[in-house]
Amino acid sequence: MLIPAIDLIEGNVVRLYQGDYKQKTQYELDPVEVVKLYASQGAEILHIVDLTGAKDPSKRQIPLIKKMIATGLMRFQAGGGIRTKQDVLDLLNAGVERVVIGSLAVSDTETVTGWFKEFGPDKIVLALDINIDEHGNKFVATHGWQNDSGVSIDDLITLYRKCGLKHVLCTDISRDGTLQGANHSLYQSLVRTYQDIQWQASGGIGNLDDINALKPSKVQAVILGRSLLEGKFTLEEAIKCWQDV
Repeated sequence: MLIPAIDLIEGNVVRLYQGDYKQKTQYELDPVEVVKLYASQGAEILHIVDLTGAKDPSKRQIPLIKKMIATGLMRFQAGGGIRTKQDVLDLLNAGVERVVIGSLAVSDTETVTGWFKEFGPDKIVLALDINIDEHGNKFVATHGWQNDSGVSIDDLITLYRKCGLKHVLCTDISRDGTLQGANHSLYQSLVRTYQDIQWQASGGIGNLDDINALKPSKVQAVILGRSLLEGKFTLEEAIKCWQDV
């Protein structure tokens, strides 16, 4: 499955380069119209990152997210600075199917484990953004990629599998926003090691060849952000490419 992504700051569609708020590109697009466009091209799920809410949870863009969901055109997963149970409830009550949890899944495993038990693993996507060192070790970064947690992705997966982990969105930080291709060898390794998890690959997709290169990895989903917004290809073209064997 191909999942288009939309990042939002104060109601505007944006993209950050490798998570840096100072390297922001803003697009003159209405988020609700983007939903309609992607739905018309075959999208089944939209990935929303609320960057305003990530910086200040009191300013989470729930009204806008509700408008997007109210189109009834697809399903949604959303995140951005999820810190409290109320943050999770606000998104679920808005109609989001799955809440995307990043930094807190690393810094407060007890709380997030509790949410798995309370809401069920189908309602949670772990967003694990990783740096890969020269030895091939995969460490998870937190707080908008500003901090290296020193925790390996394997340790986190092992922990959360015990409470039913099903969905993981994994981003190789070095590739995000670069349009230089995804780290297909990374995803191939993760899928092979953890076959019970639904993997979402994120970062670096710049053309249809990059999508083709991910097919052998057997990832269940690919996140498409900047490449769609900048017209490198259409979602229809991407879906056809993904489905062609």
